[in-house]
Amino acid sequence: PLVVVLVVGETARAANWGLSGYARQTTPRLAQLPVVNFADVTACGTNTETSVPCLFAPVGRRDYDEARIRGSEGLLHVLSHAGVAVHWRDNQSGCKGVCDGLSHELVADLAPPPALCDRGRCFDEALLLGLAERLKAAQGAQVLVLHMLGDHGPSYFRRYPPDFARFQPVCQKDDLQQCSREQIVNAYDNALLYTDEVLARLIEMLRASGTDAAMLYVSDHGESLGENNLFLHGIPYAIAPAEQTKVPMVFWASEGFQASAGLDLACLTQRAAQPAAHDHVFHTLLGLLDVRTALYEPAWDLSHACRTTAAR
Repeated sequence: PLVVVLVVGETARAANWGLSGYARQTTPRLAQLPVVNFADVTACGTNTETSVPCLFAPVGRRDYDEARIRGSEGLLHVLSHAGVAVHWRDNQSGCKGVCDGLSHELVADLAPPPALCDRGRCFDEALLLGLAERLKAAQGAQVLVLHMLGDHGPSYFRRYPPDFARFQPVCQKDDLQQCSREQIVNAYDNALLYTDEVLARLIEMLRASGTDAAMLYVSDHGESLGENNLFLHGIPYAIAPAEQTKVPMVFWASEGFQASAGLDLACLTQRAAQPAAHDHVFHTLLGLLDVRTALYEPAWDLSHACRTTAAR
């Protein structure tokens, strides 16, 4: 079995990502793992409705055409045609059409324990329920997409369990106007700490499974936290601030996956120091899974120059 887990984050911005140089360490768990952090990544949009379809499209923001993106097959359908088993697991607002007709489920379908859910929303660790068993049963090439709730505002304080309320004081209001900027940022950063924990647990699960596995995490868009008196997200892309368009992206691969893909992780780490974008995701996953299609553009595959063999 060969497993790639694509984690689609929500509202995580690069400016507050510990691995990318933020003054606070909001990613302490990932910092202890052999991950590749892409520190300069540009999102397709400033809201989920735009970014998710664009993220899964062969041509995204660089030649943006919403009608074409929504009217053509995206990454998951291309992978499915190639014989890859695709599954979408959602803890957010759906897949925005990119998993239509494919295997998918909601976190609520997993019957999570009450401690993981509050007011109809579940903490993101619920995305990992039953994953160890799924990995044991995996056969052939598999792509699992986990769609996080992440830092979805304005109620950042509802996105993490009490144990992750490290930065204090926090905004505990659904109306950000009732809180100071310090309280808002603290709550937001606590939610990032929790995202870090969920991703680290996922990597540990993948590593423990013994499967040739890889994980790619990328957020859908960023967030304004009071800069220039802007809050939340959704500013028209042409005038959107970097806080809303620059997002974290992290890659991890098991030693078995690196060997089977002929992947030089040191080379990929060097590539990660250069700018990247949502536009790279489609082609990078095709390359890592060795899927041959006319849609594939090697120049947009972040791993292309770092794969020494076509082992699969």
